[in-house]
Order: sequence, then C-alpha cells, then structure tokens
Amino acid sequence: MKLNPNVRYVLYSTILCMLIRLFNADLHAQTVKTIAINTDKSIAKVQPNMWGVFFEDINFGADGGIYAELLKNRSFEFSKPLMGWAVQREKANEGDILVVNRKEENSANPRYIQVNTSNGNLSLINEGFKGIGVKKGLRYDFSMLYRLNTPGIRLRLQLVSSDNKIIGEGTLVPEQSVSGWKKQATSFIAKETDAKARFTILFDGKGQIDMDMVSLFPGDTWKNRPQGLRADMVKMLADMKPGFIRFPGGCIVEGTDLANRYQWKKTIGPIENRQLLMNRWNTEFAHRPAPDYYQSFGLGFFEYFQLAEDIGSDALPILNCGMACQFNTGEVAALDELDPYVQDALDLIEFANGDTTTKWGKMRADLGHPKPFNLKMMGVGNENWGPQYLERLAIFTKAIKTKYPDFKLINSSGTDPEGDRFNLLNTSLRNSKADLIDEHYYRSADWFLKNAGRYDNYPREGSKVFVGEYAVHADREVIGSNRNNWQSALAAASLMTGLERNADVVQMASYAPLFAHVDAWQWAPDMIWVDNLKTYGTPDYYVQKLFSTNKGTDVISAKLDGKNITGQDGLYASAVTDIITKELIIKISNTTEKAQKVTFTLDGKKNFKKNGYLDEMASNNLNQLNSFESPDAVSPKRKSIVVTNKKLQLTLKPYSFSVVKIPYLK
Repeated sequence: MKLNPNVRYVLYSTILCMLIRLFNADLHAQTVKTIAINTDKSIAKVQPNMWGVFFEDINFGADGGIYAELLKNRSFEFSKPLMGWAVQREKANEGDILVVNRKEENSANPRYIQVNTSNGNLSLINEGFKGIGVKKGLRYDFSMLYRLNTPGIRLRLQLVSSDNKIIGEGTLVPEQSVSGWKKQATSFIAKETDAKARFTILFDGKGQIDMDMVSLFPGDTWKNRPQGLRADMVKMLADMKPGFIRFPGGCIVEGTDLANRYQWKKTIGPIENRQLLMNRWNTEFAHRPAPDYYQSFGLGFFEYFQLAEDIGSDALPILNCGMACQFNTGEVAALDELDPYVQDALDLIEFANGDTTTKWGKMRADLGHPKPFNLKMMGVGNENWGPQYLERLAIFTKAIKTKYPDFKLINSSGTDPEGDRFNLLNTSLRNSKADLIDEHYYRSADWFLKNAGRYDNYPREGSKVFVGEYAVHADREVIGSNRNNWQSALAAASLMTGLERNADVVQMASYAPLFAHVDAWQWAPDMIWVDNLKTYGTPDYYVQKLFSTNKGTDVISAKLDGKNITGQDGLYASAVTDIITKELIIKISNTTEKAQKVTFTLDGKKNFKKNGYLDEMASNNLNQLNSFESPDAVSPKRKSIVVTNKKLQLTLKPYSFSVVKIPYLK
C-alpha cells in the first residue's frame, strides 16, 4: 500500500521524535551525577534511639503470635466460654461439662469448667490459633489449675496432627490428696512437625474435676522463660537493634469505648489474675471478622519492659488519656473524673523507675526485677484529636511534669499528617512547647516520594517530631501480604532519608504495624509475617533494619547541584558519620527504571580507607514480594567498594536502595 506523502511525513516525524526521546532518556540516565558529601561538619545529632519498632496486638500479634501460648481460650473467658474447644464423648449426658461462673469470688477470672467423667469416655479438643505449630523433637510444657472434687481421674494429653496421627503424648495424674485449687504441670516431646495440629485431653477413670488456665507452651521460648515469648519472632526484632519499642498500641489503647480500653495495671502479676479483654480488632473489619480475638495479657506491661530490656531498646508505653477511639464511640471521661487515668500514668512511672520502698517499685521487685527499667518517656493518648484532647492532655502534662519534670511526653497530632485536625493540634502543641509530636501517615508510594523533603523547612527549635506510625499502602485491591511489595519498601526508604537528614527535627520513627499472622490478619501491610512455625521479613523489614543498624551519630550534608536530594532524577539520599565506629554511611535510593551512575565526592579533612562495602536491595519488579518460600527475594546483598582520591563511583541499579559504609582514620 502506498502512503500519502503527508501521512508518511507525519509517521516518519513521530518515529524520529520517539527515537530522539529514547536516546535522550538513555543519555540522561547515563550522565554521571556528582553528589557532594561534606564529611567534616555535623548538621545534627542522630538520637541513639531514632529508629524503633511499634508493637500492637493486631493481626494476632500477641495471643496467637509472639506470646507463645498454644491453646486458645485457656481460661474459658471468651464471650462464648467454650470457643476454641470441642467436647467429644461416647454419648451426651447432662452435666458432663459445666461452665461455672464465680464472679463474686474472682472477678478477674470468673469462669472455669467442671468435668464429670462418671458417664464414660470424654475428651476436650483445643484447635489452637489457626492450628497449633508443633516441631519434631521439641519439648511441650502443659499446665493447668485444677480442683479435684472426686478422685480417680487421669489425664492423657495428645498432640494430634492435621492427618489425625498422635505426634506427641503425655500424662498428668492429679494429686488425690489435694483440697482447693492447685497448679500442676508435665512435659512431653513431639515426634513429628505439623503447623496445623490440635491438642486433646482425654479423661480416664471416673470422677469430677474443676479446671482453669489450661495451657500448653513450646519448650523453646525466648531466653527459655516459662510461659514466655516465641523466640523466632523476638529474634527478628533483636536483629534489627531497634532503639525503642512503642507498645501496646495503637487503637487498642483507646478501645472501642472506655470499658474496652487498655489498662496496664490489669496486665501484671500472676497470669491467672489478669483479666481477659475482647480485642477491639475482634469486630473492627467486616471483611476480616475475628470473633475469637481476645487479649489474655500473658504479654503484659512487665513483659513489654522486659522485652525492651532484653534487646537493648528503650520502652515507650502509650496510655489512654481518658478518650476512647473517636472513630468508634468518641466516648470521653469527664474532666472531673480524669484523676484515675492520670494516676495510672504516675503509677506507671513509679512501677518502671521507683525505688523498691515505693508501692509500685516494690511490685516490680516482687515480679522479679528489683532494678529500675529506666523509663524515659510515654505517650499520652494515641490518635486522639480536637479540643477535647488538648484539654485532657493539659491535665496529664501538668501532673506528670510537676512530679517528673525531665520526663518526656509524646503528644498526638491525630490520624493524618495534614488538614484542619492536624493544623489545630500541631499549632497548639508547639505553642505549649510539647516535647514530641506524634505524626502518623499511611499513604501511597507517590505521597511518600513527594514528602521526602517534608521536614526540611520545619522549625529547628521547639517541639520535636516522633513519626510513630507510617507505611506505604499499595492499591486497595491488593490484600494481605501482597501489600508488602518492593515498591512500598523503596518509597518508604526514600522518605526515611528525609527523616534522617532532619534528625534535629525528627528524633524517633517506627513503621507500623509490626507482626501479622498469615491466617489471621486484620490489617495490611505489616513488617513481619508469621505462621504457626515460621517467620519472614518483608522488604520493609530489611529497609527498617538497614536504617536501624546503620544510624550513625551525626548528620552531614549530601547535595546534588547544591540541593538536598529529594527526588531529582528519582534519587533520594542522606548521609551520616559514626564517630564511634569511625565510618561514613550514605543511604541512597534510585526510584527509576534506569541504572544511574553517581560519583560521591568526599569533601573534608577526614582520610578514608580505600575499601568499604555496600548493602544493596534491588528488584526490577516493583511488585516483588518476600514469602515463606522465598524469604530473601528482596533483601540486602553485600558488595565491596573502592574509594579513590576521596571519590566513590557507583552505578545504582534500577529500583534500588543502597547503604554505603566507608571507614575513615581517626
């Protein structure tokens, strides 16, 4: 077919323009960018605890997660007392199993079950939290509180695999001479591995027994503490070397109403006296119902402090300020009835730091920790807003600062990083000279990239910023662990260079949420995903870990064409020195689909060693995920680098984030 000359001209012109654009784009990508690093002048000090973690009991992060209890509803306190349990018997007889309520005698743990075996074989089966994870060769520790009403009963304990094989078995014979309640324990070894096992108690003999706090723990808890934490999950945190742990939430601090709020005093002491509470995420999301989600508080405030101490982190508790979640009920405590809430805050400081001669310091010592925890800070309220928050906050602040003038308080700026609510709070809190203002943002990757310079023009004096919750949210049609893709992590890394560059403004930051169970999540994305046996870190986990383990001590200047690097040609960068380890640390991301050549000029008096290294995360696929099958698909890969004449030349891979470390001489 012969083309019309005019058509042919337009077609040829279009093709030529496309080729020129492609050539220019490629040429532009290959142009070497020079980034000037001023290695002598410290712009700001990096706080030793700048990069931390935020733990909330969401996504079965505590019960069914890091708290290693394997049996669901161990004390029969769920709204349906036998939820999680199944009764199996040869024939049904009235009164074989009774749920007994003793509320007047024990309001914290009112229910127990009474088992009558006089009518034949009977067994109780517990399904665990989406099954029970069992490891071959591992010891399992069973315990329970019981009261033997009629002697003659023997308990056979069985771990049963998902294909109905007995893979662990033990026995417990209640002591016949016991009167009143007694705790008894036994252990046995698992013969096989299964992620979806169940636990069975078979009753042999005839008699009647009351049972409560029926419990099963793996023998490999963190630091081998009885009834402790799941070791592999704690290790994931310890490996990050977080500067702080913010706990216990989040929205569970507020509660759906004030009766449902988190009360720390109910989470310490003997576990049988810790009053179970419905987890507010039980009913929050219609698309992810969780009717079996409760808080046993086996992981309570003492254990949170202990965990922070174990892994070298500062404790950062968040307390209710007399306000329930404003998205749920918005219920508030009257101002003249706020004293108990304020007293809880004062008592918590005494519990953490007080001498053993004080009431709450003695309580800490009685729990096994006479040495103070050295608590330095707490948050008053979570994502609260409005004038009702400000007037309650003022009461808390006055009371706490009067008694503990150097204690740091973290104040909420609401749920969003912009808008009328944020503006009211940010202005008011700065005027009142708040110690730290807690900013939260869950936004798109594009928002994160555009806000890498957010804090460049914040005031350098006055109130500091705590970015207490942040995460990149992918397309809402993507659900579950699929939200934790490389695009999300790369955008977060890019914004984090802006947080680091402004360490004199942003003093602490923590990604959120932390843990999610693959079969029981309510919210995504999340940093670490688990099942009943395994864990893996998302690309976000490795980004957070790279920042936390390479935080340095002093921010220094890193400029491209004399400007902060906040997205020019898709590059984002920051630099610090570490005066303790004598290292220069550069963090840089390339958010484009093209490789980019960069030369770093290391200006200043420092003499750098020739050899350094680079930890690089990269993938051409922005949708790339980590998984149980491929836990390291996007994770740091180490390379050697060479410095010549105070210059370092690198080719940054497409869609990459790199941490450069170069030692220098004293």
